[in-house]
Amino acid sequence: MSNELMRKEVQEAIDAGERALYSLRAAQEKLHSARNWGIFDMLGGGFFSDMMKHSKMNDASRYMESAKEDLLIFQRELRDIQVPLDFRMDVGSFLTFADFFFDGIVADYLVQSKISEAREQVDDAVDRVSALLGELKQMRGYV
Repeated sequence: MSNELMRKEVQEAIDAGERALYSLRAAQEKLHSARNWGIFDMLGGGFFSDMMKHSKMNDASRYMESAKEDLLIFQRELRDIQVPLDFRMDVGSFLTFADFFFDGIVADYLVQSKISEAREQVDDAVDRVSALLGELKQMRGYV
């Protein structure tokens, strides 16, 4: 692969990773807000806090669905370039979790523990995508 083509492929991977990171961070923010409303709700916040919590969870679900699609594209772009195995990202566990998360919203309106679990999964994905983007940006400088 020529240097110019490699540079283009690396940039496409970076762009895809940036989109995934944006969706993940948006989900992260909504889950944080849902957690706070959930705590307030458990302390007797009433109908309004319950509605706000569910609204934030629905927003987080939409961002997680976007992140799921963006991560699949990112993973596909990473396959286009020859990167070391430890460089690659297996998004399977996140995708499985995201599917579970969406099913859970319909089934039981999520409880505080599910919000916390979702936050941990999103936080982990943010860390992994951020690290990969750092490596790709470094790689771009060498191509």
